[in-house]
Amino acid sequence: MKKLFIVAIAALGFAFSAQAQEGFGAGVNLGIPMGDIDGFSSFNIGVDAQYLGAVSETFYAGGTLGYSHYFMKNDVDAVTFLPIAAVAKFMVTEDFSVGTDLGYAVGLSDNNDGGFYYRPKLGYRIADAIELNLSYAGISLEDDINASTFNIGFMFQL
Repeated sequence: MKKLFIVAIAALGFAFSAQAQEGFGAGVNLGIPMGDIDGFSSFNIGVDAQYLGAVSETFYAGGTLGYSHYFMKNDVDAVTFLPIAAVAKFMVTEDFSVGTDLGYAVGLSDNNDGGFYYRPKLGYRIADAIELNLSYAGISLEDDINASTFNIGFMFQL
């Protein structure tokens, strides 16, 4: 797990240094818990800050840093993560995109070491600086436990 975390940090650092001219964005999303955490969590909220640089006219790469908060049922303490990931985004049309985040989600709550983070995304630009996103976020934890969500959210270009 520590090696994966180091690789994610290195990828994030490369992504930020490789395309310093491109733009920053900030997003917010709401998620419905799925997988192993579904029985324990009622919903999820997350925020992201990302940087994307143009690799070509239709392909962008960069990095993201986020915060993911699982609201738990039955007076169980919340489960929180700090996802750190490399981002890839391909513009299918001028307004429609597909992409993914790959990295590591650092566990912030008690008894939570974090795990491998992945998040495939679909995006649709609804205004010049606003994109509607649908995504599936998964965090592979120890003992084959998966904390995952189906999300809807917005990304705002800054």
